[in-house]
Amino acid sequence: QLVESGGGLVQPGGSLRLSCAASGFTLGSYAIGWFRQAPGKEREGVSSINAGGYNAKYADSVKGRFTISRDVAKNTLYLQMNSLKPEDTARYYCAIDSRSRNPPLLVPAEYDYWGQGTQVTVSS
Repeated sequence: QLVESGGGLVQPGGSLRLSCAASGFTLGSYAIGWFRQAPGKEREGVSSINAGGYNAKYADSVKGRFTISRDVAKNTLYLQMNSLKPEDTARYYCAIDSRSRNPPLLVPAEYDYWGQGTQVTVSS
């Protein structure tokens, strides 16, 4: 099970940190990623990290603003989001790639297990 939290309403330029708590999975054994879906748009990859935790990938739209990290002891994945823009508004999901590809992928169809998501709204 994957449970996301940390979403909310934030002004442009603000920050949020999303969390994804895993149970039944050991995060250190899988590639895992963050994805988002805005109304009327397809789900897109935001960031992913490989099973070893040393190789991260980011969508061009979030590079330099978002940082993915994980705490293996807490079995939790994080996404630190800074300098948020209105176009970052979406529902954010974490998901596991059970095949643990390296480098990690940003293609939603390649991920097997998904959380329910947390809503992020960036608006003044």
